[in-house]
Amino acid sequence: MPLTDGTHHLTLFTRDMDRLIRFYEEMFDAETRYDLREPGPGGGTLRHALIDLGGGFSLHPFEMSELTGHEAGSTRMGARGHIDHFALKVPDEATLQLVRRRLFDAGASDGIITDFGAVRLITFEDPDGMEGEVAVWTGTDRVLTFADRTREHFERKT
Repeated sequence: MPLTDGTHHLTLFTRDMDRLIRFYEEMFDAETRYDLREPGPGGGTLRHALIDLGGGFSLHPFEMSELTGHEAGSTRMGARGHIDHFALKVPDEATLQLVRRRLFDAGASDGIITDFGAVRLITFEDPDGMEGEVAVWTGTDRVLTFADRTREHFERKT
């Protein structure tokens, strides 16, 4: 049995903390546990927050008074840096559909669900350009390869 119990947090950099916090609160009903400003390394100001995304997982973004060069994300796989992306787990298909609609309406996702059999997911881009996924386990052991996956386009119901 593993000594660890899931993921605690993922640290990233942002140019605009307010925008990033607002995005995760509005899209995922996240709760900002803290938002601190303190002296930064080498002078200046360091701002960092803990954004609780549920299940014991949080984002820990930093906004530095001087840019680090790592504030912008990328949607191109393999060009995203040391951490390629993160995936948020939702409990069921209904929640996946709710988040899908929110992300689509906000222009943060094309709404396409990719079905890999055992997991279904939607990709999104946060305000800093970091690509993320929202995933749900389907309850099957069947796993599809990238070549065999299916993609469901979003059709907005009126």
